[in-house]
Amino acid sequence: QDVFPGRGRCSYDPRSPLASAMIGGRLYAGLAADFLGHDGAAFRSLGAAPTVRSEQHDTRWLHDPQFVHVEPISEGRGENEKVYFFFHERATEGETGDGRGIVSRVAQVCKDDEGGRRSLVGRWSTFLKARLVCSVPGVSGVHTHFHVLQDVFVLKRPDGRSPLIFAIFTTSSDVLRGSALCVYNMADVSAVFRGAFAHREGARHAWGPYAGRVPFPRPGTCPGGVHGTYRSTRDLPDAVVDFARAHPLVAGAVRPASGRPALVHARGDRLLTRVVAESVDATDGRYHVLYLGTDTGRLLKAVLVPGADGGDSALLLEELQLFEDGSAVTVMEISSKRRQLYVGSGTGLVQLPVQRCDLYGQACAECCLARDPHCAWDGRACSRYHAPSRRRFRRQDVRHGNPVTQCHGQPGNLPHTHTRVAQEERQFVVAGSGALLECRPRSRHARVSWQRQTRVHVQSVTQVSTAWCLRGRVRCYYLNSFSS
Repeated sequence: QDVFPGRGRCSYDPRSPLASAMIGGRLYAGLAADFLGHDGAAFRSLGAAPTVRSEQHDTRWLHDPQFVHVEPISEGRGENEKVYFFFHERATEGETGDGRGIVSRVAQVCKDDEGGRRSLVGRWSTFLKARLVCSVPGVSGVHTHFHVLQDVFVLKRPDGRSPLIFAIFTTSSDVLRGSALCVYNMADVSAVFRGAFAHREGARHAWGPYAGRVPFPRPGTCPGGVHGTYRSTRDLPDAVVDFARAHPLVAGAVRPASGRPALVHARGDRLLTRVVAESVDATDGRYHVLYLGTDTGRLLKAVLVPGADGGDSALLLEELQLFEDGSAVTVMEISSKRRQLYVGSGTGLVQLPVQRCDLYGQACAECCLARDPHCAWDGRACSRYHAPSRRRFRRQDVRHGNPVTQCHGQPGNLPHTHTRVAQEERQFVVAGSGALLECRPRSRHARVSWQRQTRVHVQSVTQVSTAWCLRGRVRCYYLNSFSS
């Protein structure tokens, strides 16, 4: 049995943030490498390749980093596959607007980087980093920024298009507590890394794009491929390695594909902590379904649908309390083969199916109003949607949720008023006492209202009391809004 030293492979403190991945028999890890936790570094170890790490004691490379995720992403050529580190750190390029100087980053290294021959020996020679921006545009042009990266999920699409990056951010302010989900296109990340390098002449000068001559081959480019002259990073010219050492930051920033967050969770009593995603085929196209964990032990299921401005917005489908003790969700994994979701916290592990179509009722309208890409009306029940399905009769409308066009002539179709009585039940109560009147519509997008009918007139309210109920017949209605 082999025994390996832990330095560069795991943190001294088990509570210290750590992100790692085994890629081709090699361990890539972002962690604090020293006992005091001051030496934050990105390492590669194990395997036949030499051990390399980020430059030490140079805040231009890393400045108190907190690593979140490590992921290999190919650009289409095997020899040019790169590994990406996602983290947040203290900014070195100036004020960030949050008063604390925290920024989120994505950094790239070539998978086969062996370091330099004379400079950057045992160090990454292809290391580059860029800022990840997740902000809400304001009316006056002032953005509300979510600076602190919490989790990342990379969705590699089966059609070969550029992968999507789903990232959870929180604010760094004690005044405004909130979370946001931003979605990035990997093609945009690559474009930023091909842009100008950040540079400043000295400590008293401002940062700006580098305007001088960039050596060839461009720093950050993997050897091999179009640069067949250089088979290894150890063969790169000294000018390239020296430039890479002095310019690890690019001037551009990676922004969300739609220019804004897909979801803003502004509830101060809970924050988003984890995200996983999958692509799901529906009758009207392919959708991205998200599973979001919170620091209160809850799970949110949402789907991205096109908004009026052309960008995608997250539509909440389901919310579950998984851990009754309120422990934070710390890990989530999805198995597309088994159609199962695995959610863990410090106190337990939960396994649940990705689709629960039976929750949406036994009516075509209720199934359609749920807008869940996993579920469709099959003529008898709300069941799992299979694409392509041999059964022609599948009613579903994820984009609009319009049951009028989908459920004509079906059991449980909505009447022309677009409303339906959820359930009718007779209940006896004592004056002055409390009573629980439940009204649970199948769709999470419904607005619930209560209506009381007396001999004189009809009243509608959103909340009811026992005294209010004693003076007439009470009914609960739920109203869904949809577009045609």
